[in-house]
Formats: sequence, structure tokens, C-alpha cells
Amino acid sequence: MPKSLEKTRKKIAKKKGNITALHENSRDSQRLRRAQNRDDKLLRVASARKKNDKPLVVRAAYFQESIRENDGKPLELSAIQELITTYVHQNDEEFGVLKKERRPGRPASTREDLLKIKIAADEKEYENGFYLPDLTDADNVVFLDRWEGDWSYLSTLKWVRISKSGVVAPSKFPPKGES
Repeated sequence: MPKSLEKTRKKIAKKKGNITALHENSRDSQRLRRAQNRDDKLLRVASARKKNDKPLVVRAAYFQESIRENDGKPLELSAIQELITTYVHQNDEEFGVLKKERRPGRPASTREDLLKIKIAADEKEYENGFYLPDLTDADNVVFLDRWEGDWSYLSTLKWVRISKSGVVAPSKFPPKGES
């Protein structure tokens, strides 16, 4: 959490004593406002970054769980493609339920539209090359099994793109807009 406001407040309190008795437009009050704005901006940027990073963290957690179900052993390409297909179509059931519940002639709900877009995007990514940790490499499988959910550890893993046709291409982390 940003601490520039606390540091600034402490410095002003050392100099002035009581900081509740500041003039509205004094230099010290302006310093406090700037520090507060800086802290707010850092929190906004951090939350936006966390929101952008969440899909890759969720994806890595899904494949980590599949590795754990396989007793921490590397997988064959056919098994990986089955896992990818399961991942891509994990929301199909909810999408079907939402579609059935909708009365005829009514527009789709926001949730239904979002699921449709997500499923289509995942299918397109799978056609071009699905981005995931390399599950065929034994060392990488061990590293993925040890992963505890933080973003910074994901860069230690080897990442690949696997297309629907079976082409495996090495990739870098983070994907930088290639997904």
C-alpha cells in the first residue's frame, strides 16, 4: 500500500507540530493533497493491473489443478488438448441455461453476451495457439505444482502456444497482447 501520504504527514508534523491547524492553501496542505492524489493514483493503477492479470492467473490455476490430478507428471499433447477444450468450453453450460431462460423475442442479458464473447475469444485463441504453461516439460510441471498464486512466480515458468492442429510454439511471459 502506498505510504507517501503518511510520510508527508509525519514530516509536516515534525516541522509544525499540530497539522490540523493548516491553512487551506498553504504549502503544507498542498503537499498533503499531492501525496494523497499520488497514493490514490497508485492504488488505481495497481487494481487495473491486477484486473488485467487475473485471466492468466486463473488459467494457470486451472492447469495447475490438472497437473495435481495427474500426480505431478508431465502430460501428452493429446491430454493437453483435451484440457484446453475443457477450459475453452467451461462456460457452455451456464451460457445454455441463460439462453433457455430468456423469453422469445427478448434481447440477451449482459452476462449471456459476456459469456458468448469469452467463449468465442477462447475458441479463436485455440485455433491460433492457446497460451498456457508447458505441461510436457517435467521441470516446468514441478514449478507449476509449487506455484502459490502470485503473478511474479509465473515468469519462471516456460509458456507455449498450442494450436488446435497440434502445433506447439514456445512463447514468452507475459504475452504482451499476443493472446
